[in-house]
Amino acid sequence: MTTPPGNFHEVQSAEHFQALLSEDLNRVSLINFWAPWAAPCKQMNEVVLELAKKYSQLLVLQVEAETQSDISESFEVEAVPTFVVLKGHTLLGRIAGADAPALTDAIATHLRIPSSINPQSQTDRSPAAAAPEESQEELNQRLHKLMTQEKVVLFMKGNPDQPRCGFSRRIVDLLRTQGVEFGSFDILSDESVRQGLKVLNNWPTFPQLIINGEFVGGLDVVKEMADNGELKEMLV
Repeated sequence: MTTPPGNFHEVQSAEHFQALLSEDLNRVSLINFWAPWAAPCKQMNEVVLELAKKYSQLLVLQVEAETQSDISESFEVEAVPTFVVLKGHTLLGRIAGADAPALTDAIATHLRIPSSINPQSQTDRSPAAAAPEESQEELNQRLHKLMTQEKVVLFMKGNPDQPRCGFSRRIVDLLRTQGVEFGSFDILSDESVRQGLKVLNNWPTFPQLIINGEFVGGLDVVKEMADNGELKEMLV
């Protein structure tokens, strides 16, 4: 296995994290929030390691999101992979998901010497018209349509084959173990759906399981229902 460069660190604790960040408050840092069970993280970990090798002036901090939950919560990390770019303690940028081009561009931009920045290209074209805003009634209609697209629908972070948070991963495993066939919707792909479901179902977190168009609950509720047989009764 290739030895990581000296600017690449696996964070062991919140204290370790703060100590590394505080060594040089003028240095640009890349924080990679990842999880070993998330397939997209494996690919992006390779990208991050290559960035560390390419830019010796960049401080790279690998944070296992669930193990170092205090750090994840302080940066409001809700899904993996998530990348945060800092200069000292100042936020420069944030990239959600396995978007290697966006991450590479962000690091190149923030490490670039100011005088070498090329002016952005100009265009004579008028800006595109903004899409009309969705009314609350239209949003609710769309939510109900999504909730009834299949008998069982899971609103989660990511998709069943590539969940992007531990709770979503666990509820997918539970449903599959129970032999439940279900559709899914990635709430990270649509902020309106994400916020709308919180209000409609009076439930502030995800995942959310829907059966026959009705909200059932999150991971803890579904696990309890699976344990006492209620889940199978609802699916008959």
